[in-house]
Amino acid sequence: MKIVVALSGASGVNLGVKTLELLPEKIEKHCIVSDNSQIVLSKEINNTTLHDNTNIGASIASGSFGVDAMIIAPCSMNTLAKIACGISDNLITRAAAVVIKEHKKLILAPREMPFSAIALENMQKLAALGIIIAPPVLAYYSEQQTLDEMENFIIGKWFDLLGIENSLYKRWR
Repeated sequence: MKIVVALSGASGVNLGVKTLELLPEKIEKHCIVSDNSQIVLSKEINNTTLHDNTNIGASIASGSFGVDAMIIAPCSMNTLAKIACGISDNLITRAAAVVIKEHKKLILAPREMPFSAIALENMQKLAALGIIIAPPVLAYYSEQQTLDEMENFIIGKWFDLLGIENSLYKRWR
């Protein structure tokens, strides 16, 4: 399985990094980091092919490369709007466009709150196309006690959407 994890925006970039770290070793991981994410990114990303966001000719920008899924976490409102309007001016938006045209799974994790009417309209447009809108929202039934447990819950839910088995959070019984 080949998965692209893109980090778009600054706030919440740690969730994208942790998502990469928790993906099973057997998955081929590719990462794109936006300029704003790069500014706040302080961790080294291991075991992952890191792509320059300005390189729209990268392997993951082609449908023939065979990406299975993509998650943009966090997903800035700018990136979400570009994807909704079909703008492919960087590798993140180009890779997302490829995933959409190839009918692969795309998960967007918008991070801003509250959502504007424009953002909600863009999310609705994308959801109607089958894109999964999965903001980092907590559920309280899993009884998280720490920030690490809260992040594991969110990432575990994203893994569930990707069909990746995990035990990152307490499940409903």
